Amino acid sequence: MSGPQYGAQPGGYYNNNNNYPPPPPNSYQMNPMPTDGNYGQQPQYGYGGPPPPQQYGNGYGDGGYAPPQGPPPNGYKPPPTDGYGGPPPSYDEVFKVQKPKYNDWWAGILFLATVAGFVAVSAISIHGYADNRSQNNGSLNGQRNTFGLTTHTIYLFVWVLICAIVLSYAYMWMARKFTKQFIYATGILNIVMGLVTALYMLSRKYWSGGIVFLIFVVLQALFFWSCRSRIPFSTLMLQTAIDVSKVHGHVYLVSAVGGLIGTLFAAYWAITLVAVYVKFEPDPNNAACRNAGGCSSGKVIGLIVFITFAGYWISEWLKNTIHTTVAGIYGSWYFNSRNYPTKVTRGALKRSLTYSFGSISLGSLFIAIINLIRQLAQAAQQNAAQEGDILGTILWCIFGCLIGILDWLVEFINRYAFCHIALYGKAYFAAAKDTWKMVKDRGIDALINECLIGPVLTFGATFVAYACGLIAYLYMVYTKPAYNDGGGFTPVVVAFAFLIGLQVCNVFTTPLTSGIDTIFVAMAWDPEVLMRDHPDLYHRMVQVYPHVQEAIHA
Repeated sequence: MSGPQYGAQPGGYYNNNNNYPPPPPNSYQMNPMPTDGNYGQQPQYGYGGPPPPQQYGNGYGDGGYAPPQGPPPNGYKPPPTDGYGGPPPSYDEVFKVQKPKYNDWWAGILFLATVAGFVAVSAISIHGYADNRSQNNGSLNGQRNTFGLTTHTIYLFVWVLICAIVLSYAYMWMARKFTKQFIYATGILNIVMGLVTALYMLSRKYWSGGIVFLIFVVLQALFFWSCRSRIPFSTLMLQTAIDVSKVHGHVYLVSAVGGLIGTLFAAYWAITLVAVYVKFEPDPNNAACRNAGGCSSGKVIGLIVFITFAGYWISEWLKNTIHTTVAGIYGSWYFNSRNYPTKVTRGALKRSLTYSFGSISLGSLFIAIINLIRQLAQAAQQNAAQEGDILGTILWCIFGCLIGILDWLVEFINRYAFCHIALYGKAYFAAAKDTWKMVKDRGIDALINECLIGPVLTFGATFVAYACGLIAYLYMVYTKPAYNDGGGFTPVVVAFAFLIGLQVCNVFTTPLTSGIDTIFVAMAWDPEVLMRDHPDLYHRMVQVYPHVQEAIHA
């Protein structure tokens, strides 16, 4: 025997279409599953737990083996092996890219150019802000800046960021400690928080914001009530993802580091937003315009649109890079639970930042464009509501709902395409097409629709966004800054505070959704691995959702 042949490739019918070799034998071979369907009689190993104990005989004619001579010396730890006497494989050996290349490189270059443009706009704007900082400091109502955002708006965004970080960490902690109650608590808290925010805005006669929040609350309440029967299966999948994350890889480290980077970028973006107003807002009292010129309303609008688009793209790229990295961890657990590879997190991150950098940038670009359009539609809806244009408000609301459906569809495709990209390094469109076909043909789409974790975590991120938006609104109402004398900046500040809270929480919760998404995609690639190497999980899935037997055998 020449040794193990590593690699985890899609099995079954999918090989015929893509010429993939079948999955390699796991280094630990389990006993065959019973044919009577009585999975409850299987030994419960847990997720990636130890193999069943060796049955020793007396070594004299009964076909067994002699018992061991005694325990090993104290402190002795046998070296890990791959079942053939060698060390465990690395991530790159298990999920080997046959022909490594930089996929979708043009999208990666465009992303880097956008980042460079954002940095340039930020540097110019912050420099102009710094040259005229005396005009933007001072007491809230004693500032000479009465035309745009000021230093106190930066202070507000700092508090918004603190709120987003604390609530996001608390939300992740609750998911780990109270998994069974987590889904119910998320739905109830999100609905209550949204309702309180909407009613308070309406009581202050802030009609546009209150109506928008109230519509969101009603839709979320109807969705949560209609999906309550799917909670047991969703709870099982969340428990599985959390159990795996506690044992394998650096899932929570990736989440913490990614969340920190996302928070720092949000702070940088907020400072840039304020600086753009200070530098380019046309007004006789704006010293920056008098000293340097070049101010116009069109320039302010154009730059705000650009930095909003760049902010969406960069934050989506960060979130999807985390998703792709974590997908490598869960893919390694699914296909190699008995012989977990080495350097998994490092290998998955390296692939995300090299061969798959362009593909991740491309998928993130689609979401960024959709989110920008939805943001503009919400601004137009609020403007129509303030002007009393009921028809315009309704039409913009309908348009925003359609954009929301498109956003959901692209996000859905991205989540599973990035799992394929993480493990096999395909280009974006090829991965999206192959993964979608495989998921549909295997019937895994039924399981995906049954799982509520994605919507639940979106509810959680929305709860954090509600809290950040409420803080921003209270600040604008009670501090009454000079630049907001007519209330014109209230929708802008509240909308961007909502956006900051939403994006920061999404970054923190990405590892949980990544784990579940990867498990679903891996089940579509080779469902027999689930029954062979994870019988306890399969049995519990059958208990809470009996149709799983039909789905994974489709």
